[in-house]
Amino acid sequence: MLGPILVGERVRLEPPRAEFFPAYERWFADTAVTRYLLHRFPFTPQAEAEWLETVGKDPHQVIWAIVAKPDGRLVGNTALEHIDWRNRRAESGIVIGEKDEWRKGYASEAMRLRTRYAFRELGLETVTTRVAMANEASRRGLERAGYRQAGVLRRHWFVDGHWQDAWIGEILRDEWEASQEKTS
Repeated sequence: MLGPILVGERVRLEPPRAEFFPAYERWFADTAVTRYLLHRFPFTPQAEAEWLETVGKDPHQVIWAIVAKPDGRLVGNTALEHIDWRNRRAESGIVIGEKDEWRKGYASEAMRLRTRYAFRELGLETVTTRVAMANEASRRGLERAGYRQAGVLRRHWFVDGHWQDAWIGEILRDEWEASQEKTS
């Protein structure tokens, strides 16, 4: 399903729109952006339209575009995927596709908004994520957001001609709630 609009100090999470497709095509053709993504596929206008229609109807995922405030520039996407409603868990993912916007805090704020939505609005108990072990910046960001290492998947990604292990991180609702009490 397409996520509701979530507003932070520097970013707004909103449903992806067809007008974002040219940016997606550019991002997913750039190996620097896709290097650590599990899903690698060429984006075509037809495939993008089908994707948007499919994701909008799927009750097991919520997806957002990450839009920088105040200029409204699209900088990335984030999602809760593989939502298991019975066990109240989901897997999360994020990409900042605009390379000139890397390391500016957009991913961190988007993760906070997404995690709050997962726990407060969807009633989930656990949110997990997978990150290539070599992607240290993403791992550090997730740890700052409260994710803890839950395990390692060996030889999970084939990156630059080599197998890479995946760091599995998770955050539990009660841990997240405790962290919110400390910051309020």
